[in-house]
Amino acid sequence: MSPHLSPRSTELRRRFAEEARSERPDLAHLCLLLSAQADGSLDEAGMDAVQIRLDELSGQLPFRPGSPRSWATALAELLGTRLGFHGASGDYQRLESSLLHEVLRRRRGLPILLSVVWMEVARRAGAPVYGVALPGHFVVGFGDPAQQILADPFGAGRVLTGPDAEVLVAGATGAPMDPSMLRPVDPLEVVLRILNNIRAWAATRPERSDVSLWAVELSLLLPSHPARLRFERAQLLVQRGDFVTGAAELEAYAEVVAAVDADAAERVAGQARAARAMLN
Repeated sequence: MSPHLSPRSTELRRRFAEEARSERPDLAHLCLLLSAQADGSLDEAGMDAVQIRLDELSGQLPFRPGSPRSWATALAELLGTRLGFHGASGDYQRLESSLLHEVLRRRRGLPILLSVVWMEVARRAGAPVYGVALPGHFVVGFGDPAQQILADPFGAGRVLTGPDAEVLVAGATGAPMDPSMLRPVDPLEVVLRILNNIRAWAATRPERSDVSLWAVELSLLLPSHPARLRFERAQLLVQRGDFVTGAAELEAYAEVVAAVDADAAERVAGQARAARAMLN
């Protein structure tokens, strides 16, 4: 982890790692720990308030409405129509759109965070619900994956037909939909995708390298993550002026890469030497 972390950040990361490695990771809890890392004003009382609000919303659903389609329709009526949860293109430009407490407050957010709200409210009410990571557009599924009903929380919970889903995939990838895209994703996959979105947001804003760094470091705490994140973290440390730690991380990554790509390892080692030279 980064040097000079505050005691609060250190504790949040400890709890995040612990939850991520638990037998049944709690999606809402992980999202709130992530949010608290981003927003120093989100304290324990604030996180508890979010959990209580999700409980309250689940209590407003009809009692076990029935079929998967009935569940999807009930969620859309409550969250989309009555309460106005939805997304818009401008939400992609806001970090708040990736933070659960802000999405719950604003009733706006990215598709994946709105889907987290849908899933957490539905799960508390006993619905057979799960996330579906369509390329470029996260949605929720209800019922048996073999005969699932899909809903789009970004579109206020609109129930998707097969052609609707195919259009979303084609718009994001230019390719036809593959059945594997419809599989349920687990909470840790959802959290990693949220962190990827945050990293993408920060990558276009060099002045927010602090956000890039904590998003990478939280990603590295997940049990499964891309190895290249270690390289990204090392580059960020150098970018932020921590040449010693960044160079050491680059050297360690070069050793790992050397086993599969000697040329790439030498390039990384060269970056490490350049970082150390900046100390002179």
